[in-house]
Amino acid sequence: MINMEKSKYLTLGQYLEQTASRFLDKPAYYCNNTILSFDELEKKSRRLAHWFQTIAHLSEGDRIVIQLPNINEYPVAVFAALRAGLVVVNTNPMYTTREMKHQFNDCGAKAIIILDEISEKLANILDQTQIEYVITVSLHDFYDSQAENDHYSYLHPAISLVNILNSPLPEKLTPPKTQASDIAMIQYTGGTTGVSKGACLTHSNVLANVVQLKSRFGQYCDDGKEIFVCPLPLYHIYAFTVNMMFVAGIGGLNLLIQKPQNPNEFIEAMLKFPFTGLSGINTLFVNLCQNDAFKKLDFSHLKVTLSGGSTLTSAAASIWQQTTGVTITEGYGLSETAPVVAFNRPGKEEIGTVGHPMLDTNIHIIDAQGNNLPNGQEGELVVQGPQVMLGYWQREAETKATFTADGFFKTGDVGVIQPSGTVKIVDRLKDMILVSGFNVYPNEVENVLTNHHAITEAAVVGKPCDKTGESVWAYVITSSEVTLDEITPHCKDQLTSYKVPKHITIVDSLPKSTVGKILRRELRNN
Repeated sequence: MINMEKSKYLTLGQYLEQTASRFLDKPAYYCNNTILSFDELEKKSRRLAHWFQTIAHLSEGDRIVIQLPNINEYPVAVFAALRAGLVVVNTNPMYTTREMKHQFNDCGAKAIIILDEISEKLANILDQTQIEYVITVSLHDFYDSQAENDHYSYLHPAISLVNILNSPLPEKLTPPKTQASDIAMIQYTGGTTGVSKGACLTHSNVLANVVQLKSRFGQYCDDGKEIFVCPLPLYHIYAFTVNMMFVAGIGGLNLLIQKPQNPNEFIEAMLKFPFTGLSGINTLFVNLCQNDAFKKLDFSHLKVTLSGGSTLTSAAASIWQQTTGVTITEGYGLSETAPVVAFNRPGKEEIGTVGHPMLDTNIHIIDAQGNNLPNGQEGELVVQGPQVMLGYWQREAETKATFTADGFFKTGDVGVIQPSGTVKIVDRLKDMILVSGFNVYPNEVENVLTNHHAITEAAVVGKPCDKTGESVWAYVITSSEVTLDEITPHCKDQLTSYKVPKHITIVDSLPKSTVGKILRRELRNN
């Protein structure tokens, strides 16, 4: 495994080559009853990288969009791009044409690898972008032996990935001149506060985070023996670094789940393998533990359950431990930090916190004027470390505004450093509700709500109020019959009066992102 010093000099392409040579015959990825070994990953990515260099004549530093779900071809595409010296732009396959057009033009992409089932959306905007090469992927090409190679696509001409991967294997690649300090990927933020921005992450940013993860979890993981369930999409920075880079880097097998909203896909994969780890998100843990088939699985090999992406509620942590016998280890990160900033340790979690900062990571809490606050006081959390991005793609002013004068990245999250040195995330600054001048943090109210025996999920937002400026609104999903007259007293028992929701609505579902984050902004606008 690379160390922090060596990570300053390696590229992600070299990292893959070293990993593949160590674990040549080990399985790397599983999807749809098909296993991709490290040897196959190296060879397939070598073929595709050679095509980028010799047929497409893409130049080092050119941006390539990868718009694929969790399938084995995703890591093939990513590592091929990195080995050819290209810059990876991860894109959600669920994006609308408007979102695609913005992102593709913002980064100036020259090529795209896209699932052919969604290629119609690209066809509608292709002539409005700088994209010159379109490579399509059909699920049938790789998981149906009777499938035709020349599948239908809305895009003409388009190149089929399977045809490229069936080409002769080149003996070697022309090594790119890429340096560890060069941009490896442009990871677009959610755009919740405006136009989506591309965080520029270097090879050393991502590899530093891999080293940090190894430092935190190495003693719990055995090289070449781990099997991690990966339900979160690899195009999301959480799964990209934790699963595709860290787990693969220790020779682990990733069980790729295409449709995490379908518990049957989980069950099918987890029945076939003695899984040892799972990376997920709060809503996912709750939903799984309500599934009878999931409860009957063999959890005897499970050692590590990692949580990120959104706040872990105590109710979710409790039901997971009751169901699996394993604690949930919560961490914290952002797209701009590649992503991990802090993490607990398995079995030694300080519940309600995201643990201690990662190796070589400095965290401060500042007030509105930028002054450092002592431990125990709430303020904005700022971060400095080797995993912090270079800045936003072609947005100099916004980059400057998001860093402090002494070089710390401003996260936009309210946090507090506990006496033990662990970090507690209170809430997003923008989600904070101001009731008669008092701060109300939705996370706290949601945690109280989900501790009610009948409430499985909750979302809390602030809405305008003539009397108090804003009032607290709650939307809840229940597992059994419950009245509002029962919920309100439960809140009053645990919250001061101004934090108690003034409006509570029982709903069948909550708006969520593709990784399961509750979209509070949609509820605010409802």
